Amino acid sequence: MSARRQLPVLGQPQPERADAARNRQKIIEVAARMIECRGAGQLSLDEVAKEACVGVGTVYRRFGDRAGLVWALIDERERRFQEAFLSGPPPLGPGAAPAERAEAFLTGLVDRLVPQLDLFRLVELGSAKSRFGGPYRVHHTHLATLLAQARPDADPHFLADALLAPINAHLISYQCETRGLTIEDIKTGISDLARSVTTRPAP
Repeated sequence: MSARRQLPVLGQPQPERADAARNRQKIIEVAARMIECRGAGQLSLDEVAKEACVGVGTVYRRFGDRAGLVWALIDERERRFQEAFLSGPPPLGPGAAPAERAEAFLTGLVDRLVPQLDLFRLVELGSAKSRFGGPYRVHHTHLATLLAQARPDADPHFLADALLAPINAHLISYQCETRGLTIEDIKTGISDLARSVTTRPAP
């Protein structure tokens, strides 16, 4: 089995009835329109259900909570990002040194979040299970694998959490809006952090 299939890709299609599939698509389209018109912060599952002409219970059963619906909206971009770091060209994809791939992954993750910061801010307000499941679990597994190769002397799982921590929508928004940093400034800082972590200490 390939490494790609072993990792949980968000939004993996599940068998469902035709009417359930239609309802799911209708709910996603309504939610996308609402966010476009009013912003992600105003997204309400009750209003989505009413506009989509489905029961509120249908929305909750299908998506769990607001974060689950948001993940469905950002699913396609996430799929493309996962394709890139699992099987795309180096340094993000296979073929580069582990430390170089880790740095490319982290800066690529910044670029991944920026176009959908509003949606990611909503996800970050959800439960720990929602925030640290799904894509985070994939990102952490991938990064920890690279770190285990680059820094066999350290705990790769802790380091992966530490390197992923500053790449969150609320912090990036604050850094840009309040501290006046550009996205390139943030990526430069992430690159410096990644290099300091993946460089083995002198004996």
